[in-house]
Amino acid sequence: MIRNPILPGFNADPSICRVGTDYYIATSTFEWYPGVQIHHSTDLVNWRLVKRPLDRASQLDMRGNPDSGGVWAPCLSHADGLFWLVYTDVKRLDGNFKDTHNYIVTAPAIEGPWSDPVYINSSGFDPSLFHDDDGKKWFLNMLWNHVSHGVGGQPKTPSFAGILLQEYDPAAGRLVGAVKNIFKGSSLGLVEGPHLFKRGGWYYLTTAEGGTGYSHAVTMARSRSIDGPYEMHPDTHVITSKDAPDAPLQRAGHGQIIETPDGEFYHTHLCSRPLAGLRRSPLGRETAIQKCVWGDDGWLRLSHGSAVPELDVEAPEGAAAGPLETAKRHDFDAPELPLDFQWLRTPFSERIFSLTERPGHLRLIGRESIGSFFEQALVARRQDHFSFRAETDADFAPDTFQQAAGLTLYYNRHKFHFLAITHDPRLGRVLTIMSCLGDWPDGKLTFPLAEPVALNAGPVGLAADVDGAALRFSYRQGGGSWQAVGPVLDASVVSDEAGRGEHGSFTGAFVGMVAFDTSGQARHADFDYFDYHND
Repeated sequence: MIRNPILPGFNADPSICRVGTDYYIATSTFEWYPGVQIHHSTDLVNWRLVKRPLDRASQLDMRGNPDSGGVWAPCLSHADGLFWLVYTDVKRLDGNFKDTHNYIVTAPAIEGPWSDPVYINSSGFDPSLFHDDDGKKWFLNMLWNHVSHGVGGQPKTPSFAGILLQEYDPAAGRLVGAVKNIFKGSSLGLVEGPHLFKRGGWYYLTTAEGGTGYSHAVTMARSRSIDGPYEMHPDTHVITSKDAPDAPLQRAGHGQIIETPDGEFYHTHLCSRPLAGLRRSPLGRETAIQKCVWGDDGWLRLSHGSAVPELDVEAPEGAAAGPLETAKRHDFDAPELPLDFQWLRTPFSERIFSLTERPGHLRLIGRESIGSFFEQALVARRQDHFSFRAETDADFAPDTFQQAAGLTLYYNRHKFHFLAITHDPRLGRVLTIMSCLGDWPDGKLTFPLAEPVALNAGPVGLAADVDGAALRFSYRQGGGSWQAVGPVLDASVVSDEAGRGEHGSFTGAFVGMVAFDTSGQARHADFDYFDYHND
């Protein structure tokens, strides 16, 4: 059986592609660098992260991008001996305007080399590329209308103005011919995330609707002609949990059809698993997959007969479950950052971290404050379990309160907890906690420790234990026993729905190491290891 989600933790907007017996899924990375996660599988059950292709300044520079901006909804495909990756770089998302720039990169293999980007358009987000059987290529994206009442206006959600289609000429590297609005969506509204699939002379268009919250859905329509008119699926939505509040997979929507070599059909989709009793999803929007069947009427439906997605799904013939990974320790002995980790926005990683300045350590170079939109030294991995322990060992010698380094449970600049080594004018080097509890737009800090904890000289062990909505920090020095520090904190703040609410941010929780130096001295902190385990 396939156990959902197949990509746990923040892996949203899955685009799936098959080449022979190899499957690849590309997911959104938003403001996290490098851009786009690509996982590989041969059986739809076992998946391994293999590449983040947008890894240099010529492809992606997100300095200044807002939280939940950056890389939205990539589309991965294979044709003409190349992998084609389409993506959006979102520079603004608040208010009436969305500045959304769409690009295409290509590569002969998933591992690369990936080309410099070809700019396509900026008329909306969630682009995809469809390779028709006559050799033509078609570019789709949703149309954003800023001259409207916006989301929730009258008529409903007029800013989401439909799905655009235009031919793409790969030789010229540009769109050609007329652009046409082929689908306005259903009454649910907020139509986005288009993908085309061709079968039996029909063009099947799947879209995402209902926003990123609990009304999310996969909507389907079809046409005999690629440019329409498109008729709606008799059930409208192929996948949704909007009318099933107790279903284990919530916020289900935005995915793509895939056919196996044996002619079986599946559909990926994003989902979330809110904490029990709370509509908060710290693991963010994850990737799941459902088995599908074609009805006598020529329409696709989930094989179990309901649009509500299931946790356990029948796998293709020959698939076998692999071992569950519950622990991973990194000692930073290699000259490159382990693939588990990402950082924020900047393509110039040498300014914020080094793995060679002090061999066997990750050196973070203190730059701007935690939550900066431009250059902050924060290296972290996804939270992909509800309960886990993360540990590290930090060597840091601050001489002003403007310098801090340590361990963080982080979502964005408005939602984090930070166990920080810093300097106190009275006590010298100390340990404190800085938290931001979803305070938007101000981002004001709270300080859960009434008094900072004085520290001896030398490295400091730092740990975070998360159990559902509870976070407890601890520390140790000189190989001594771990000591709890501070109160139990609300880990559910570090979630999609906290702060601005379910439509306000849509990435996921990370846990990792951070350093800042707002004095401008670029004081560094060295981390000996990072351990993440779920026992």
